[in-house]
Amino acid sequence: MTTFRCAAILFDLDGVLVDSTRSVERQWRAWARDMGIDAEKVMAIAHGVRAVEVIKAVAPHLDAEAEVGKLERREGADRDGVVVMPGAVELVGAIPAGRWGVVTSGRRQLASGRLRLAGIPVPKVMVAADEVTNGKPHPEPYLKGAELLGVNPAECLVIEDAPAGIRSARAGGMKVIALASTYPASALGEADVVIQNLDQIQVALDGARKLAVSIG
Repeated sequence: MTTFRCAAILFDLDGVLVDSTRSVERQWRAWARDMGIDAEKVMAIAHGVRAVEVIKAVAPHLDAEAEVGKLERREGADRDGVVVMPGAVELVGAIPAGRWGVVTSGRRQLASGRLRLAGIPVPKVMVAADEVTNGKPHPEPYLKGAELLGVNPAECLVIEDAPAGIRSARAGGMKVIALASTYPASALGEADVVIQNLDQIQVALDGARKLAVSIG
């Protein structure tokens, strides 16, 4: 059994707490079709990074901010197949209040809506795409999450599902548990541990008021 001791836990959202993959892919493919862009080129980079960076990469001639707004409105309205990840409610419920947060590549309005739809409380600390200058894989999003929690980055544990998010957390000096939900385990090798399901994680307070996070 692997055990991490940390002061707080930061979660990615899509693919970790909420399964929105089908909605995200539907809307990216629809957007690509509307724009006359190769959908496979879009999907190759769409997971785990901010939409604005994806659009700048595949369609630099477009107004990226305007396109993100349209895309996220469509994603917010597309709730078909958007469900809570198994074990997510129980896991966040086991963490003391103020000791966890969400760091997402989606904008705050979309992220908050997905959490509510999944029945997960919106945490006091949430870092969204529209609140950072640099998105994942840059360390800024996770470093900001640690700062808002009032925790040293080295004492934060991150749970991620995408290579870009893993790189972001590792660049910030954090340990990472990767969930093989969006990508196969073979693509997540930069994480400290790769798991298949959130219910493999148990959280308890140890004697030093730290969180003991065990992988079963």
